[in-house]
Amino acid sequence: MADRVSKWLSAVFGDQTIPEYEVNTRTVDILYQLAEASEVRCNETSLLIEDQKQKTSEYQADGVHLQNVVLQGVGLSSGSLSKPASDYLSALVANAKVLGVRDTSLSSFVPALNNLTNELLESEKTDRRLDRELNALRNKLGAVLVLRKTFQEDIKKTMKAQEVESAKAEERLLNMDFVKAKSKDLSYRNKKAEDQLTSRHMENRISHQALMELCEQVYTLKQEILPLSKKLEPYRDLSPSPSLAQVKIEEAKRELAAVDAELEMKVDFMNSSLPKGRPLK
Repeated sequence: MADRVSKWLSAVFGDQTIPEYEVNTRTVDILYQLAEASEVRCNETSLLIEDQKQKTSEYQADGVHLQNVVLQGVGLSSGSLSKPASDYLSALVANAKVLGVRDTSLSSFVPALNNLTNELLESEKTDRRLDRELNALRNKLGAVLVLRKTFQEDIKKTMKAQEVESAKAEERLLNMDFVKAKSKDLSYRNKKAEDQLTSRHMENRISHQALMELCEQVYTLKQEILPLSKKLEPYRDLSPSPSLAQVKIEEAKRELAAVDAELEMKVDFMNSSLPKGRPLK
């Protein structure tokens, strides 16, 4: 099919360069149909030409016969006429055959010429109408080509945007996979740390949550003690009993030393219970 199309295009354009066109199944099918239609039309034209040649020969023979009949009717022969007269007579007979009149009288020629003039005017009118339609089709074709180019540019932009979005989506998926893996790792490490703390029988009262709650309680107590401290401000300058004050100071020192010792022990125990690299601050 493609070879036949190429041969047909070469025959149509001859020595001229064949215009470039997009080679695909659709264009090849269309050109193949055009080639077949062109060949059929050429065959019909050839037959029509042969028919016209045959009719021309017949008309020429009829013309010669009519010329002889006319000359014999007036008592003349083709040899007795001068060259201009013979040419005029041949032209008159040819015009009569073209116009399709019965004879060469003026009453036959005038209506035939009028009909021919009307046909010419009608043909010119049809030609002008076809020119207008052709111009309209050309304008529509130009608009369609512009629209096609716009669509192609929009398609290219859309494809580029889709490529960018695809790359972003792939990057998001990679980040999501990383976050999932990281979350799974942290969950595993957290579970492992909890198991270690459980195996070491860590008391809940020294857990991070318990210490945070204890800090909140201390802060609350400080806020409650603050008004009482302000009420005791006027009594701070009074001199207490020296012996009693000494006893209280000694008791406070012992209690403070006990609290410090207990706190250091708990901190050391928690540091030894937590995973390596994460000391309690």
